[in-house]
Amino acid sequence: MVIATVLLTIIGMIGGYLLSERKDRAPVVAASTDAPSYTPSEGPSLLPTDGLCPQQTQDLGPSQGAQGELSQVLRRSTTRGTAIWICQDDVGQLFYHANKGGESAVWEEGKTALFLRGVRLLPDGSYEGTASDGSIFNLNNERLLITRLGGKQQVQDLAPE
Repeated sequence: MVIATVLLTIIGMIGGYLLSERKDRAPVVAASTDAPSYTPSEGPSLLPTDGLCPQQTQDLGPSQGAQGELSQVLRRSTTRGTAIWICQDDVGQLFYHANKGGESAVWEEGKTALFLRGVRLLPDGSYEGTASDGSIFNLNNERLLITRLGGKQQVQDLAPE
């Protein structure tokens, strides 16, 4: 009888210890490839921003599903002179907007400029969006990678900041 009581006590102590260790650990959250999202009770899941995106982006945003102002998450330029912005609206949706020749050049959507909605922040820290023709634009801190629908890839290096 004494041995059974000792064994049950040891088993109970081990179980209690394991449960307390599990409770103290931070929950593990799987990396998501979706754009930041929110539920009304939580509020938006927003990335840090630095000012507003260009006026051309602000003007086009509402027609592309943006809610509120578009804030600049990231701005990069390629060595070819294309300026690229990753922008975030008030509810955490991400957008890509680029213009050949930079911000001061002529903006003509579909010719010199490209606006993408549904941009995702990937686990590797890059931002990725898909154009209407199926081309995938992936931007990281070193390059812009454009993958055409047939699989052909074009790499544009980023200019030093």
